Amino acid sequence: MKLDNKENSNYYYVSNPRRFTGVSVLKNDIQKVIEFAYAMCFGEGHHRANRTGGHYARKAGEKFCNTFQGKLAEQMLYNYFISQGLKVQEPDFRILDVGAWDDSDLEINGIKINIKSVASQSNLLLLETRDWDQHGRYLPNVSLNNGSTIQYDYFILVRINPDIKKLFQSKIMYHSNNIAKADIEKLISENIWSYDIAGYCTNQNIIEAIADDCILPQNSILNNYTSMDAENYYIQSGDMGIISDLVVELRSNRHKIKN
Repeated sequence: MKLDNKENSNYYYVSNPRRFTGVSVLKNDIQKVIEFAYAMCFGEGHHRANRTGGHYARKAGEKFCNTFQGKLAEQMLYNYFISQGLKVQEPDFRILDVGAWDDSDLEINGIKINIKSVASQSNLLLLETRDWDQHGRYLPNVSLNNGSTIQYDYFILVRINPDIKKLFQSKIMYHSNNIAKADIEKLISENIWSYDIAGYCTNQNIIEAIADDCILPQNSILNNYTSMDAENYYIQSGDMGIISDLVVELRSNRHKIKN
């Protein structure tokens, strides 16, 4: 289903949302993710400053928010799958240097899973258009030509509450390149964290969304307040499958197990 776009304006609105249902996050998991995100953004690691097709260079505070949210989503999905009796490869907590990144977010019996993390109020799985071709292939890995994952089997949308970006913005930390880890730990510890798994889709669903021109243009406005820095393909949370159905699929013999 496409977003509402009244009178072909630059304003787009979610038309098929899914309600956020929070599950508590353990403090040990939060601290583990803080350590990783701080090393990647303020320490010896590296995250690119610009989004693909984006306008501006990100400060370390913004990169920390993105890294924290993304890695926490990976850890929460890993915990969920383990609780469902699935054998899952653990999230990658290596501190990667320039030019290196995770091959895939999670892997189950050779099945590659791409995790997209968003704040709890969000209802879109977004893929930057310059990163994906019409066959649902991830172009940055295609260009590497080194055996990295080109096509993911499933995409899963994980939502995190509260919104780490808003917390940082409230303390004027979002656009900073110099933040003490103790200050970040204090800010995060003052809040109660939860997550939900909004839904999942297949690589074929991504191909269909691309073919249907489900696109949020660069500089468009989403839900009256979010300006899109880069052009993105999208799938709405209400159009995605329920995660328990994917668990059944992964437990069964219907999916293809790769070598």
